[in-house]
Amino acid sequence: MRTEKQPPKTIDEYISGFPEDIQAILEKIRKTIRKAASEAKEKISYHIPTFTYYGILVHVAAYDKHIGFYPTPSGIEKFKDEISIYDNSKGTVRFSLDKPIPYKLIQKITAFRVKENLEKAETKLKKKSLNMKGKVKR
Repeated sequence: MRTEKQPPKTIDEYISGFPEDIQAILEKIRKTIRKAASEAKEKISYHIPTFTYYGILVHVAAYDKHIGFYPTPSGIEKFKDEISIYDNSKGTVRFSLDKPIPYKLIQKITAFRVKENLEKAETKLKKKSLNMKGKVKR
């Protein structure tokens, strides 16, 4: 677990604050997320790695005994059967460090979140476009 007093400014900084075995897991999760969301931006939000694409996609955090994966409540709901074997709640899945990390599941959930965010963005754009057409003076 991180011991520095200053919060990390980048995901690289965040990852470097952990032991090598946890760093390897975090890097593999990062690559897995990037595979599903190649255009996602990376940032630190709430002091943890966050991936965005037309809004928040997922957050990830490492703890002493688990990796927290935060795909928003919709990501949890959509994959509730697949995540039922893990400790989870409304917006969180906790992957125990003493068991294999389900990278394929992380990729599937992230891909779902990309699609969901794109659909929301397109809907917003269509509404905005319709509103603009109604305001055009003739």
